[in-house]
Formats: sequence, C-alpha cells, structure tokens
Amino acid sequence: MVLLSGVNAASATAATPDPLLRVKGVTLEYATRERVVRAAHRINLDVHAGDRFVLLGPSGCGKSTLLKAIAGFIRPTEGQILLDDRPVTGPGADRIVVFQEFDQLPPWKTVLGNVMFPLLASRRLPRAEAKERARDSIAKVGLSGFEDSFPHQLSGGMKQRVAIARALAMKPRILLMDEPFAALDALTRRKMQEELLQLWDEVRFTLIFVTHSIEEALVVGNRTALLSPRPGRVRAEINCHAWDLHSLGGRDFQAAASRIHNLLFDTPDPEDAQDNRAVAAE
Repeated sequence: MVLLSGVNAASATAATPDPLLRVKGVTLEYATRERVVRAAHRINLDVHAGDRFVLLGPSGCGKSTLLKAIAGFIRPTEGQILLDDRPVTGPGADRIVVFQEFDQLPPWKTVLGNVMFPLLASRRLPRAEAKERARDSIAKVGLSGFEDSFPHQLSGGMKQRVAIARALAMKPRILLMDEPFAALDALTRRKMQEELLQLWDEVRFTLIFVTHSIEEALVVGNRTALLSPRPGRVRAEINCHAWDLHSLGGRDFQAAASRIHNLLFDTPDPEDAQDNRAVAAE
C-alpha cells in the first residue's frame, strides 16, 4: 500500500490517538448462482474520531460491500472490524447508514415522522424529547418549515437531507454514506457536498463516505483510501486536507486528481495481480 501524506510518520504516530474504528485484514465474499465472488481482499484501515474518511474506487471494487460490513450487515470471511476495540458483530445504533436511493424514507411519514422514527423505534428517547431532537436535526440540514411535508413533495436533494437528519438525530459514533449524492444532478450534488461539509464543521461527526468520483473524494474527505479493482485492496491512502470545494478546477487540484487516477488505473500493484490469480484458482 502507498501512503501519501505530508506528515512525518513518527511524529504522527506519537500524536495520534487510538482509532475509533479498525478494519483488520478483512476479506469479503458473496455468492452468486455460478460462484463465490471475492469483493474485497485483506483490507486494513484505521478511522479516527472526527475523520471524514472516503472509500474511493471503480465500480465493483467492494467499497459499498465494505461499508455494509462496517455497518454490520455482512460478516467478513476473514479478519475483523473493531469499533472502540470491540468486534462489530451486527447492525447497531452507533453506526447509521445513509444510502443512495431516494426511496429510503417511508412515504407515509412526514419529514418530522421520518426523523423521529428511529429514535422512537429504538426507545432511545420519549416522544417529546424525540420530537425536539428531530426538529433540531431538521433545522441543521436546512429543512425547517418542511416538517409536515411528505417525501413525494420533496426534491431528491431534500430527501437526502431528511435521510441525513434522521441519521444525525441518532447521534451515531459513525455516519456511513454510500454514494449519497450519485443520483443527483451536478448543481444539486455540489450544493449537498457544501452542506455536508458545513454540517460536519458544526457537529464534527465521524464520517465514512463511499464514492467513485475522484473530485468528490478530494473535497469531501480529509483522508481517502484508494481501492483497486475487484477484489478491492487498499492501493494507497491519501491525505486530502489541502482541498475543498473552492479547489475545484485549480491546477494543483487537477494534478492531484490525475495522480489519483493513475494510482487507481494505470499502475497495477503486483500484489493485486497475485491476489487475482489466487482468487481465480480458489
């Protein structure tokens, strides 16, 4: 794995607290009618509290499968995932997922009802407190005044804001986002990226964000793991602190994006080829 960072490794190790989340040697597989497919191979990652950690790679590299494993929906074939040094064995309220699909909101519930629902279903708060926290989360994502609206009355971007508000209302240890803006038009996507970064700046939650867009990874993340084509392996880890939405189009930004593209596609890792041969032989 290539590590790209301007920080001295020894001083970083001394100054950095223990990771909130550890992915240790995780291999993920799923079965089709014809065969068993290895989606990710021996992944090692550390995510710290307050990180905006991005999983970046081409379609089919296992990044969404890895996110689902972190959420507890999929058990690793090999290795383990640790949250606060405790094994992740299933879904939990400490890890909430925001998916790409707009239909993740029950259509019969209002915006307020959707945001309150997991708080009430998990019995984390009584109704009055759940309503107060839900209204606060709705305000944070800029939807005050739409509490009584139903999903069919909202745009795609607004539905995603509701999904984010619902997740934040649970106050999870980690917010997991699986290509949440991929289906939006370019202008709405940029607006949602901007709002997500503003929200993070206010709340400072820990974020793991999946995308196949190099530009989105650079502006959304402070750290990005590059996954190779299937079976996904961590090919490099990038420090993205230098970039934000104002960097788009700049010469240095484009040079960084080009370098990442080359790391992903133009410089095959010999270990990748070896792993591919090993998986094919299994």
